[in-house]
Parts: sequence; structure tokens; C-alpha cells
Amino acid sequence: MGLLRAAARTAVIAGTATHVHGRVAARQQSRWAQQTAAPPAVAAPISPERDTATLIAQLKELGQLRDAGVLSEAEFEVQKARILQR
Repeated sequence: MGLLRAAARTAVIAGTATHVHGRVAARQQSRWAQQTAAPPAVAAPISPERDTATLIAQLKELGQLRDAGVLSEAEFEVQKARILQR
């Protein structure tokens, strides 16, 4: 009877492990599919109809914040790139 009990217990453990493995594999496959399906974000090209005056005003204000010490040089460069990529 001990051998039969051990065999049944092993079968239950193996079945549980197989079930868990299947669920984990399906979840990983779903995540990988979502990552490959989403196209990488591309910055929009600068359109000629943008308001140049607004763009210049934003850059001037950004420069003033840098000169006043509110922004570091690195922060200034990041924000300037963000404004120019719109």
C-alpha cells in the first residue's frame, strides 16, 4: 500500500507542476507578444505649420530658468530636446 500511495502522490505533484508550468509559460508568451506587437515610439517630425513664435518663447523661458539657476545644464538640454521634438 505504501508504494501505491507514493506513486499517487508523485502523480499529483507532477500534475500540479505541469499545470503551473503551463500557466507561467502562457503568461510569458503573452507578455512577449505584447512587447513585439507594440511598435517603438517615434518622435513626430517638426511640421512647418508650427507656431515659430511660441517655440522661440518656450526656448527663451527655458534659457531664463537655466540662467536663474532653477534648471541645471543637463535638465535644460533634456527640456530643450523635448520642445524641439514636438
